[in-house]
Amino acid sequence: MPKDPEKVSFFDSVERIRTRDKRFAPDAYALVMDSVAYTIRRIGEPRHMSAAELLDYLCDFVKDRYGILGYAMLEKWGLRSTGDIGAVVYALIDQGELTEQDGDSPADFAGVFDLRERLETMYFERRAEPGTGDAPHPG
Repeated sequence: MPKDPEKVSFFDSVERIRTRDKRFAPDAYALVMDSVAYTIRRIGEPRHMSAAELLDYLCDFVKDRYGILGYAMLEKWGLRSTGDIGAVVYALIDQGELTEQDGDSPADFAGVFDLRERLETMYFERRAEPGTGDAPHPG
């Protein structure tokens, strides 16, 4: 089947966005899309997600993928706050890569939490040892 001439690849969409706004690296857009896919896998169904829900899962994804370097990677790509993530989400919405529902707004992403603090806390929080219910003891 021939490719729809109106449909552009994701990377073409990102380049179109970046001709208007170069604040964020191409990897920032890929991270948001990967985080959306990750969120859908974790919740078990494709559905609308709130800004807060997407931000929470994005942090889980970043922690799992980049570990202690999570915030450094985000910062390198221009993502320093939850509002920056919202700007990327809305650029992708404007380009037709994501959709929004009535009542959604870029303001939903503003100041939700301190991104650096959240990622550092997630990385350093103590995890219970499987099957014991006890937190690991410092070595």
